[in-house]
Amino acid sequence: MNSFYLLLGSEGALADRALAKLVAQCKEENSEITTIAASDALPGDIADALAPSLFSERRTLIIKDLQDLPEDSKDEVTRYLDSPDPTMTVVFAHKGGVKGKALLDAIKKAKPEIIACDAIKKEADKESFVKDLFLDSGRKATPGAVKALVGALGSDLRELQQAVSQISLDAPAGPIDEQIVDKFHQGRIETTGFDVADATIEGNLPIALVTLRSALETGTDPVMVTSAIASSLRSMAKVSGTNRGTKSFELAGQLGMAPWQIDKARRQLQSWTPRGIATAVEAIAKADADVKGASSDPIYALEKAVRTITSARSAR
Repeated sequence: MNSFYLLLGSEGALADRALAKLVAQCKEENSEITTIAASDALPGDIADALAPSLFSERRTLIIKDLQDLPEDSKDEVTRYLDSPDPTMTVVFAHKGGVKGKALLDAIKKAKPEIIACDAIKKEADKESFVKDLFLDSGRKATPGAVKALVGALGSDLRELQQAVSQISLDAPAGPIDEQIVDKFHQGRIETTGFDVADATIEGNLPIALVTLRSALETGTDPVMVTSAIASSLRSMAKVSGTNRGTKSFELAGQLGMAPWQIDKARRQLQSWTPRGIATAVEAIAKADADVKGASSDPIYALEKAVRTITSARSAR
């Protein structure tokens, strides 16, 4: 592998795909991988990650959102550019623009392999992107299937990524054709607020956002979405104070829940902490108020709540 890579551009879906490929290559070389979010970097973090290895093993440093790197950490990068370690691979990800341009120019002088991640506008380019995603998943898709998927979801490349991933997993062996894509969308039509709630409570942000968009596009009232998420959170809160050894059918009358609802809430609760639930309850309460009139953009309010709640799932 090269010593330097630069993922340059504002399209996150392209940057994610390029980074995944680079990480796979590094793992094949048994490289130790360190990832730093530029905005979280403290003085010395990057210098420590770039310090020579005592054992000369291969290492990789990934710095995301380089444009947000604090001023007092930039010289740690520029010093390294002058004398790079031959056992080290450094991957910079920069969204482009004028922010952090001086550091970006310095990196370009080191002659990195630049991977363009500019926003895709043309339908043909989106179709090429989807075709490549299917190939990444080990599947082939017909031109009609690719065109149908782009026509339905082409405004959001991350949704396209998620759709390709799901179709690739669910579709039977053989080429993926237009009928398979149509069947996928028929399933999306049946999306409800409870589907959004399940994905959100499970902490699956990509699925939750895709499901939310599908539910809203097919007529689900935003209030029904907040209600479904709030109901799931209430169920978890109810069962959290019960004895895990008590059978669900024994608790049904006491909690006012069906046994299957108790079992489901118990499964979901395993990945949540009291602090996380409190954060989630606060987020959905605000979203509920927003969609009932406190906000001029209820869809944004819902998406923000979904992001907050999926993050709260891992809060400790």
